[in-house]
Amino acid sequence: MDKDIYYMNEAINEAKKSLDEGGIPIGAVLVSNDKIVGRGHNRMIQEDSPILHGEIDAINNAGRLTYYEYMNSTLYTTLSPCPMCSGAIVLYNIPRIVVGENVTLMGAENFLESNNVEVKVLQMKKIRDIFDDFIKNRPEVWEKEKERVSNSTSCNSD
Repeated sequence: MDKDIYYMNEAINEAKKSLDEGGIPIGAVLVSNDKIVGRGHNRMIQEDSPILHGEIDAINNAGRLTYYEYMNSTLYTTLSPCPMCSGAIVLYNIPRIVVGENVTLMGAENFLESNNVEVKVLQMKKIRDIFDDFIKNRPEVWEKEKERVSNSTSCNSD
């Protein structure tokens, strides 16, 4: 199995955890030197937090890595990262991200690329289906979050 697909499936498992907890189905894993060092999922609703996005949760759960561990890492995230998460990716010198799909929401991919981060988008139907079900079942939650993100994606217009 392709390495990117394998790790993205791990991120999908994290997204499903968030959904099972009543949250937004976004998951992420941070992989350094071919080993998962951090897992996370969106916990904004569960923790009533403005910052516990899946990417931030995965980076936080990895603990304090060395510069070289970050430089040899890839962040896998089910949805395109927002400006806040993209800023953390740049701040910690994570050189590569793999996005499960960016049709549901386009984050700050241009910002990442302008900061020399390689961005690979898989456009996985499985992720879009999970999100479509979530949007159908909890439209009020998604509309509120989508509005919040789209009002803050000024990094994406660079």
